[in-house]
Amino acid sequence: MNNNQATLSRMCELRLHGMARAFQNILETGMNHQFTMDEMLSQLVDTEWEDRQLRKQQRLQKAAGFRYQASIEELDFQLDRNLDKNMILRLADGNWIKQGKDLLITGPTGVGKSFIGSSLGHQACSLGFKTYYSLAGRLFQKLAASKDEGKYLKELAKIYKADLLILEDFGLSPFNQEKRLELMDILEDRHGRKSTIIISQLPVSTWHDVIGESTVADAIMDRIVYDSYRIELKGDSVRKKKAKQS
Repeated sequence: MNNNQATLSRMCELRLHGMARAFQNILETGMNHQFTMDEMLSQLVDTEWEDRQLRKQQRLQKAAGFRYQASIEELDFQLDRNLDKNMILRLADGNWIKQGKDLLITGPTGVGKSFIGSSLGHQACSLGFKTYYSLAGRLFQKLAASKDEGKYLKELAKIYKADLLILEDFGLSPFNQEKRLELMDILEDRHGRKSTIIISQLPVSTWHDVIGESTVADAIMDRIVYDSYRIELKGDSVRKKKAKQS
């Protein structure tokens, strides 16, 4: 085995897969004779860094549990649905997540709420933020099951670890006292420290009544509404429009 092959083998053993791939490519194209030592080292390190960033992003996206792929680049700002491009671009830098701010996305069925929320979630993963996506009903079911198993606090801790929680279909199923208190537990842990996207067909003005029990509803609304970003979509179903055009 020559020195280059030995070097490649050691890179792989050290799990420097991006670096190994770059070195192999340099050898195969003969570029090793054109690079200085500094240029060669820079190329190998840059490729390894990019490879690790990509793999981290893929791990975060898989762990998030998204229902489907979505990206900010795919968002259609030409549709008449009250979507502010400048606001989306500001959110895309992730500073609001660093600040522990929340985002409320509301609008009628089919206007693209889920896609927008998921695209911001995927963007968060690309920036290195741990993300947790769930339908609201399923999350409450999971929390109820965790109580039966004696793992409620462990489940809350898992949710808290997420830099960004995306809660979809908020308010579609009725709240009982148990769900109200579970939601309060989640928001109390995260308030001002971690970010949450809440997606709902219902206007924010109705959430207090939907949650019910005035005292708890007041506390919940205080934590998610008054210092949050809002995207209030309007218009007809995008899916219906595209179906008619096809």
